Amino acid sequence: TFTQVRSISDALHLSFHVPYWISAIILTLLVGFITIGGIHRIAAVAEKVIPFMCVFYIGGVVLILVTHLPMIPHVLKIVLASAFDIKAVFGAGMGVAMKMGISRGIFSNESGLGSAPIAAAAAQTDSCVEQGLVSMTGTFIDTMVICTMTGLAILITGANTSGLEGAAVTSLAFNRGLIIPFIGEYIVNIGLIFFAFTTIIGWNYYGERCMYYLAGIRSIKIYKIIFIILIAIGPFMSLQFIFILADIVNGCMAIPNLIGLIGLRKEVIAETEEYFKEENTCSIEELSI
Repeated sequence: TFTQVRSISDALHLSFHVPYWISAIILTLLVGFITIGGIHRIAAVAEKVIPFMCVFYIGGVVLILVTHLPMIPHVLKIVLASAFDIKAVFGAGMGVAMKMGISRGIFSNESGLGSAPIAAAAAQTDSCVEQGLVSMTGTFIDTMVICTMTGLAILITGANTSGLEGAAVTSLAFNRGLIIPFIGEYIVNIGLIFFAFTTIIGWNYYGERCMYYLAGIRSIKIYKIIFIILIAIGPFMSLQFIFILADIVNGCMAIPNLIGLIGLRKEVIAETEEYFKEENTCSIEELSI
């Protein structure tokens, strides 16, 4: 959660010149108010914020790509040529690229961490297979679609040569790519604030469920207090240290989860085959009618 807290603080500081200590107070109060309210309040906030965030951000990216449409084939050619260059494939850069790509990809879509299924388990559905199929689309939409669109926008506008990183390089791409000056900075940073905030309250719910399983319902209150205190610390931590910490804890989550997936592979295959068998049977019966 430190990553999201620091990202929100940076966005507020860059776009609205809000001091980090004020960001810490605001975030601590907001997260405390929502988390104490429980899952229903979390769901209500996410339901209102996420669609607005998606339209806000994706609309800006699409506008950049549409207004620079002739440049897209050239940029894609550069991407493919760079990816399959002999030096890139066999050189030391390949290891660095894989490390960065895998760690940031996991950080983006949570694939293999075992965290997203905690939210999926709370869904109102009669079929675990249907919910699994829905959850699988998140990886494709988030990483393959949204991240690819963002990358193209950065390359098309030449923001990748600026030396900036993270939200700053994306903000520059939006400022250069959109017709109205300086609006891009606000689109990126406001969208980042909404996205990161919903991620924070989502992670809080994940932690609550884990604590309930491990130590019972009484432990949740203690967990919430610790979680809220750590929110207040986040804005003052080094971003480099936060990402190192995130990579470590992601590894600690992924290893036992992947072992569990391997151990449960037969159950997964059996449930999936049974589901599609029933679906095919229903389809044949409907056709007969």
